[in-house]
Amino acid sequence: MSENMYVTEEEQERIILVGVATADGDDTEQSLDELEELGQTAGAVTVAKVIQNRERFHPGTYIGKGKIEEVKQLVEELQADAVVCDDELSPAQYHNLQDALGVKVIDRTVMILDIFAKRASTSEGKLQVELAQLRYRASHLVGGRSELSRLGGGIGTRGPGEQKLEMDRRLIKERITLVKRELEQVKRTREVTRKKRQENPVPVVAIVGYTNAGKSTLLNHLTGANVLSENQLFATLDPTTRKLEREDGEEMLFTDTVGFIRKLPHHLIRAFRSTLEEAKYADIILHVVDSVNPDLEAQMHTVYETLRRLEIGDKQIVTAFNKIDLLEGSPLLKDLQADRTVRISARTGDGIETMLDTLSELLKANQVLIEKVIPYSDGSQINLLRKYGQIVEEEYENEGTRVKAYVPGEYAYLFVEQKREKEDWE
Repeated sequence: MSENMYVTEEEQERIILVGVATADGDDTEQSLDELEELGQTAGAVTVAKVIQNRERFHPGTYIGKGKIEEVKQLVEELQADAVVCDDELSPAQYHNLQDALGVKVIDRTVMILDIFAKRASTSEGKLQVELAQLRYRASHLVGGRSELSRLGGGIGTRGPGEQKLEMDRRLIKERITLVKRELEQVKRTREVTRKKRQENPVPVVAIVGYTNAGKSTLLNHLTGANVLSENQLFATLDPTTRKLEREDGEEMLFTDTVGFIRKLPHHLIRAFRSTLEEAKYADIILHVVDSVNPDLEAQMHTVYETLRRLEIGDKQIVTAFNKIDLLEGSPLLKDLQADRTVRISARTGDGIETMLDTLSELLKANQVLIEKVIPYSDGSQINLLRKYGQIVEEEYENEGTRVKAYVPGEYAYLFVEQKREKEDWE
């Protein structure tokens, strides 16, 4: 190494977290704990947490005057670089609070968008994050360049970059139009891929769950997908689809989706709708739950609420309570909204076969069992069965091939009707 070269570590931002509890017994404390994890993922260290009890958020400054003075004193004493609010701030709250505290102020939405900007690896993911960031900034752009330029570096400045941060409303609007156009092309490509998948109907299982529940670890265990799997919030962002073939020849496609989180910004829901809609077109939903998380009930509620916002409510759901290898004792784990529940460890493989059997059972419940002898002269029937169904038994007899196969209900007519026509002809 040259004597003029130096290795430096990026200095961590010191942040103070601020939340407002509007009712007794709400989840503000847990939400701030999660915000601290988000801060760690974004590369910051939390130096203090402040909760104010109020009937509602202060319309002008999010927190009240007395609490602002308390936070300002903490900023000076702890040499904090930024204050992070646990809820999305209005433009007025953002500007007034920043002026009152004299330090960078960001909210939960900016924190999540920042992590997404850091995690996105595909061109589609980067476009979706940029669109969400641009929409957020357009809605919070008051007064133009001077306010935005005060952001400086660190959290909230990743993604589109410094040059785009200083765009005025007109330029942001133009960029939004351009990004939406590019995403529309990506969406058309996705729809073509989805259509091809439907033409060769291997059942699709969409893996959903709270961020860090173990979805990527599960996908890796099932299919060797080699998806990044870390003990961090939003370790993976871009969706991955992989095929699993079981010993009996049954095939399933597993699609991993972005993790859900409480107070998931609506800008992200809008931007990632086409990606999240993979769950809408799946045959079944696999809901992965972190069974050792003390907040799992609230996390499950968040997942179902997000599915409701995406208008995905008519799918069969198997809930997999993950990380059972870390459980102490035998706690009662239940999900009344799921069709079936299983216990698994994506890390060790415990319960995985039971989970796959459960998925197979539910998938086959929506299929028709075809049993027939296909003459050797009618090889196209065998090809159709291989294409649209799953052959479970195949024997060669004098008259032809005796097959037993499961076929999705919508394709059963291809085999039943043709059999009837043959019988009518005879």
